[in-house]
Amino acid sequence: MMFAPAPYLLKDVSVSQVMTQVCIALVPGIAAYAWLVGPAILVQIVIASLAALLAEALMLRIQGKPLAMFLSDGSAVVTAWLIALAFPPLAPWWLVVTGTVFAIVVAKQLYGGLGQNPFNPAMIAFAVCIVAFPALMSQWPSVGLQLSLVDQMNVILGFMPRVDALSGATPLDAMKTALKLGEGSVDVAHLLANQDIYGNFAGRGWEWVAVGYLVGGLWLFQRKLITWHVPTAFIGALVVISGALWLYNPAQFASPLFHLFSGAAMLGAFFIATDPVSGCTTPRGKLIFGAGCGLLAYIIRVFGGYPDGVAFAVLLMNLSAPVIDLLTQPPIFGMKDKA
Repeated sequence: MMFAPAPYLLKDVSVSQVMTQVCIALVPGIAAYAWLVGPAILVQIVIASLAALLAEALMLRIQGKPLAMFLSDGSAVVTAWLIALAFPPLAPWWLVVTGTVFAIVVAKQLYGGLGQNPFNPAMIAFAVCIVAFPALMSQWPSVGLQLSLVDQMNVILGFMPRVDALSGATPLDAMKTALKLGEGSVDVAHLLANQDIYGNFAGRGWEWVAVGYLVGGLWLFQRKLITWHVPTAFIGALVVISGALWLYNPAQFASPLFHLFSGAAMLGAFFIATDPVSGCTTPRGKLIFGAGCGLLAYIIRVFGGYPDGVAFAVLLMNLSAPVIDLLTQPPIFGMKDKA
C-alpha cells in the first residue's frame, strides 16, 4: 500500500469507533428507506449482518486468527449494511446471503482481511449478483405498495410467491427504458409529470432516501472521518456531465438533480467511493478517483445496460487507484515538486 510521505499525524480513534460512526451516519438514510418501503429493509440489514459475521468468523477460524478482536471491529457489519441498502428490499434472503458471503470471503478475507482488499467488498457483492441474477436484482417495490411486516417477511423468506404487483423498475431504469422505447417520441418532462414513480425532481420517495444519505455523509465530513475530495469530485463530475447533456437535449436527458437524487449517487459519493482501503490516498488522487466514479456512473446508468452505474464505476476506479496514487504523490518534505 502506498503512503504519503512524512510527517504523519495520528488520530486517537480505533477502527471500531470509525465503523460505529459510519453506521450512525447511515441511520437517516435507513430511516427514510424504512418509511418508504416498510420494515423489509431492516429485515435485510439483519440478515446481511448475520451472514457477514458468520462468514467472517468462519474465515478467521480457518486462518487461526482471534475471533473477538476482528469481529468487534465493525467492518463486516458496515459491509453488510451497504449490501442490504444496495440490494432490492424484497430480494429473497438467499440472494442477500450469497452476496454478503461472497463479499466477506472472496473480496475481503481471501485478500488478507481488513485493509488488504483492493476492491470495495459491498460493490463486488452487487456486481456479482446483478450479473448472476439480473431479474431478481431488478425487482424493486412498486410505488405505493403497502405490505405488512408479516407479508414482507413471507416474500423475503419465500413463503409468499413474488408477483408482478410486488415489483417494478427503479426510477433510473424506468426513465432509461421509456426513453429508449419511445425513440424520440417521449421526453423527460412528460415522464416526470405523468408517471407516479417520479416525485418533484427524482424518484417519488427515493428523493428523501438520498437526502438522508447526504445528511449522514455531511456528518461524517464534520466528524473528519472523510475528506471533502472524493464526494465533491464525485458529485461535481456527475453534475457537469449530466448538466451538459441536459442543456444540449433536455427532452432526452434528465437534469443533474434527477441524477443526484436517484439511485445510489449519494450513497456512493459519501459511503462507498470514500473507502480508504480500496480508494486513493493522496489529495489529488482522491479528486481524480471521485471524478472518475461520478463520470463512469453517469455513462453506465444512461448508456449502459444496468439500472445504476455506481457499483461498476467504483470497481473500475478501484483498479486504477494504485496507479493514480503513484502518479499523484506529493513532493518529499523539504523538496520542490518537479512537476
